[in-house]
Amino acid sequence: MAIESTLLILIHSAFGLILLHYLYFLQMVFRGLTNLKPSNNEILPHEFVSIIIPFRNESQNIIANLKSIESQLYPPNKLEVIYVDDFSDDNSLELLRSNIKKNNIRVLSVSEDYSKNAHKKRAIRYGIENAKGGIIVTTDADCIYDEEWLHSLMMSFDSLTGFVSGPVEFIFSDKMFSKFQKLEFAGLVLCGAGLIGSGHPTICNAANIAYRKKVFDEVGGFKDQMNLSSGDDELLMQKISKDSDFKVKFCIEQKAIVKTSANETIGDFYQQRKRWASKGLFYGDKSLVFKLILIYTFYIGLIFQLILGLTIHKTFLFSLLISLFLKSIFELRILAKGKEKILRDIQLKYFFLAEIIQIPYIIYAGLIGAFGDYLWKSRKVKR
Repeated sequence: MAIESTLLILIHSAFGLILLHYLYFLQMVFRGLTNLKPSNNEILPHEFVSIIIPFRNESQNIIANLKSIESQLYPPNKLEVIYVDDFSDDNSLELLRSNIKKNNIRVLSVSEDYSKNAHKKRAIRYGIENAKGGIIVTTDADCIYDEEWLHSLMMSFDSLTGFVSGPVEFIFSDKMFSKFQKLEFAGLVLCGAGLIGSGHPTICNAANIAYRKKVFDEVGGFKDQMNLSSGDDELLMQKISKDSDFKVKFCIEQKAIVKTSANETIGDFYQQRKRWASKGLFYGDKSLVFKLILIYTFYIGLIFQLILGLTIHKTFLFSLLISLFLKSIFELRILAKGKEKILRDIQLKYFFLAEIIQIPYIIYAGLIGAFGDYLWKSRKVKR
């Protein structure tokens, strides 16, 4: 009996330590969100700006995106837009070329033998190699923008800033699945914003980022990532934070928000999350990888506590309830702070439903994303 009691204490202690680590992480995110402040810059950066938009099979979105880009209130003599086609097999390319109305917008196509395995990243790199801007902005072809999006994003740059991450949110929809995605995605965006605000840049979204071309070159760009199909956003941000003297900032201006549509099907959602999860093991900072593994272990521990509570000892059900309660309180604080400062359209009434759905999907998508292939734009991508 003494051995069994000791074992129970050790297991509970392990679950408790993992819980404390996760709560510490969430508190760091919350503190980082609190630290974020609007930019106090009064003038735009002097550098020429190149917006690079990679696309593949975006016939349903490309015209809306083009119109939104053409509506930008930014000095046209300081801006170029480069669309880069990554072997679309629909009529995206033809639609785009036939509807361009401004002279500072051009379209390129990636050559077949150019970094074959990098996919979207190779399109961005190809665009950068053909860009003349001192500041590179990347976004996606399924996005729409406020007419002052670019202006707001650029006002975050000062002489010490090398990388700026901007907010992204899903367009509102009446569908319950879209509402869940909107809230869950908001959590990811706010997590990234909070980590930047706390001085630990970890995640961002390529639909709304900007960086200095000289800093991109200084840290080697994507040269050590071209075997990966993703990572054009956070892996680059982490390198700039770690390997340069420039700062990473998050833009909290409302007009800087980029909007995109949620996934239509559970299958699309699953493939997207697998693609995002596939980058984690390739982070250059191995201590960060270890911390992420601990967070993933926390989620697995929730399932194990349920199983142990039903089969071994009921105290595990009690510890499970404590973990879920504290997890919910800390995550709700983050969403509430994010709603106050950045993403004001968050619908918190769906929070507890999302909390239930989140656990099994994170466990499954994280595991498959780390070790399995995934589909992206009708293309099977190898790990």
